[in-house]
Amino acid sequence: MTNKKTIRNAGTFLLFGGPSVFAFFAVVLIPFLFGLYLTLTSWDVRVGDHTFLGFANYVEVFKDKVFFTQLWFTLKYVFFTVAIANIAAFFLAFALTSGFKGQQFLRTGFFTPNLIGGLVLGYLWQLLFSQVLPYVGEKYGWSLFETSWLTDTDKGFWALVIVSAWQFIGYLMIIYIAGFMSVRVDVLEAASIDGANGLTKIRKIILPLSAPAIVICIFISISRSFLTYDLNLALTKGGPFNSTELSSYHVVQKAFLSNEYGIGQSEAVVLFAVVAIIALTQAYFLKKLEVEE
Repeated sequence: MTNKKTIRNAGTFLLFGGPSVFAFFAVVLIPFLFGLYLTLTSWDVRVGDHTFLGFANYVEVFKDKVFFTQLWFTLKYVFFTVAIANIAAFFLAFALTSGFKGQQFLRTGFFTPNLIGGLVLGYLWQLLFSQVLPYVGEKYGWSLFETSWLTDTDKGFWALVIVSAWQFIGYLMIIYIAGFMSVRVDVLEAASIDGANGLTKIRKIILPLSAPAIVICIFISISRSFLTYDLNLALTKGGPFNSTELSSYHVVQKAFLSNEYGIGQSEAVVLFAVVAIIALTQAYFLKKLEVEE
């Protein structure tokens, strides 16, 4: 009887769990381990060279001032993108759960930008920043838009932030809406009876009870912001003068254009470590803010 049960359990695992385990090893674990191996070699696909170098590539990474300049730029980009996207998504979700007519249609509309690929989105906004806004700025005398934002080092940064936040807001909004749905109506009604206004409800009730959704949204937006590449490529291509080059863009340039695969992969590992530390740290501290109803 025990043998039959063991065989049945093994068959169930192979049927349902086997494909998942295989996909995890094939798509995640094996490529990750191979990537770690590449950081220890002088990998060059052109000549097939993969001489073992130990930690020499990591030493070169920490000597690369450009990489750390772009990493600092990326940290600023992530901070403002995450802040703007989450604040906007939170209040948008709050507005779209108030029960007014047409809110379902608006939810769909705000979610749509998240379905557009980064390359397409980048080229669309590039047209807007390069031609449409300068034309409007010149016609109406708006100095802020008279020249293309993509040719200015400071405005190029904000162009990246605005487009990224605009893309993330709809997706984060859906998660916040799900979080708001978990807040019991009778709790809000009791607060209204006690004289609490809208801001008080948000600060004292909705924010604490929506902490799980906030943790998820911040974690997702941090991870996605750090890994932004296609939007950076399509919108600014790192210009002007490499002033808007994000870390992920720099890693790809180092590995595939400079053909320094070992160093590029080492920079990717360092970037992964930075993302993991920041994302897990914020998740740890924000989880402590969660309360039970």
